Amino acid sequence: MLENEAMWIAQAQKGDAEAFTRLVETFQTPVYNLCYRMLNDAGDAEDASQETFLRAYLSIRRYDSGRPFPTWLLSIAAHYCIDQIRKRRMTVVSMDETPALEPVDDAPGPESSLSRVEERRRMQALLDTLHPIDRALVLMYYWYDFSYEEIAKALEITLSAVKSRLHRARRSLAEEWLARERHNQLETRRSHGEIQSPAF
Repeated sequence: MLENEAMWIAQAQKGDAEAFTRLVETFQTPVYNLCYRMLNDAGDAEDASQETFLRAYLSIRRYDSGRPFPTWLLSIAAHYCIDQIRKRRMTVVSMDETPALEPVDDAPGPESSLSRVEERRRMQALLDTLHPIDRALVLMYYWYDFSYEEIAKALEITLSAVKSRLHRARRSLAEEWLARERHNQLETRRSHGEIQSPAF
């Protein structure tokens, strides 16, 4: 933990709103990015980020300084997003309406090519196929480098459950990716006239 971070946390636990504002400024990007990847909607991610920091502010006095602050904060965000996904589970979102996955710290430039945008869109679509808890687990492990132990504590599941769910999620993502690749290749061949559509 950085010295400034520890100082701001200690001051925030004593009711210093300015110190908590410094924490918000420090962690607003990773919190927003996690919420965006979980919810796949900029407006919902913004609302979730605000709710995350509100909940963190209200419970900051109960924060255990022996636990990494980012882990504690992101676990609040993950739990809130999981709840939101469960509430809207019946909502069907068309793939055409799925925005490209663009973290807020990505500056526009030559590197923001169409291929990168499409790759992020495809990855987000794959993440959307996962159970909310599995989605949070994959994001924490691969995007934020959480350990198995940190994930177990953040999501309040056992260590063995983390390992088994991560293994299952990886396999599910790989199978879904291959299935979509085969579909895309088939559609490409059909569009080039290599495969004739069946006549009815």
